[in-house]
Amino acid sequence: MEEDHGGASRRMIVAVSEADLLKAGDARLLELFRESPPGDIPAGPLEGTAIVRWGGAKVARSLARLVRLAVWRGKVFEQGYVSNRLTTFDILAIVAQVYRGPSLLDDRECIVVDYSKISLAARGIRDEIREVGPGLYLGVVWLFGYRAGWFSLRVPEVGEPRPAGTEKRAG
Repeated sequence: MEEDHGGASRRMIVAVSEADLLKAGDARLLELFRESPPGDIPAGPLEGTAIVRWGGAKVARSLARLVRLAVWRGKVFEQGYVSNRLTTFDILAIVAQVYRGPSLLDDRECIVVDYSKISLAARGIRDEIREVGPGLYLGVVWLFGYRAGWFSLRVPEVGEPRPAGTEKRAG
C-alpha cells in the first residue's frame, strides 16, 4: 500500500493482529509481507509465535501454543545481534547477526536475521521480518534458500513480564 506525501511515496504499515496472522493462508501472508515496510530493527525481547500453514486455523493456533510452550518463545534483539528464546525456561541460544538488506522474496528491504556466519546449529537458516502492525512483525524463514515457514514477533505490552535474563542493565 502506497501513500503520497507531496510527491514522495512511502510504504504504510498494513495493520493486522497476531490472530489475523494465525488465520491467514500462505497467499495472504505473502501479500502482507510484500506490502509491508521493514520497520525499525527491534530492541530487546519480542514474543514469538510460530505460524503453521496446514491443518486450518484451529490446528495453527494449537500448534503455535505447543511450539511456544516447548520449543521457541521469541527473540531478543541487542546491538546488531539476536538470540532466540528457547523452552519454557527462556534459554537464550542460537545467535545471529541482524541488519537491513534485500529480501529473498521480493528483493525489497527487510530486516535480515542471518545465522550463516556465526551459528553452527542454524547455518542454513535466514529469517526476514517486516512490520505489519505497530510493534508486530511478520517473519519468513528460509532454509538453504527455500522458503520454509512463517512466524510473528510482537513487542511485549506494558506490564507484561520480561523474559528471564533480558532485564535492562543499569548504566
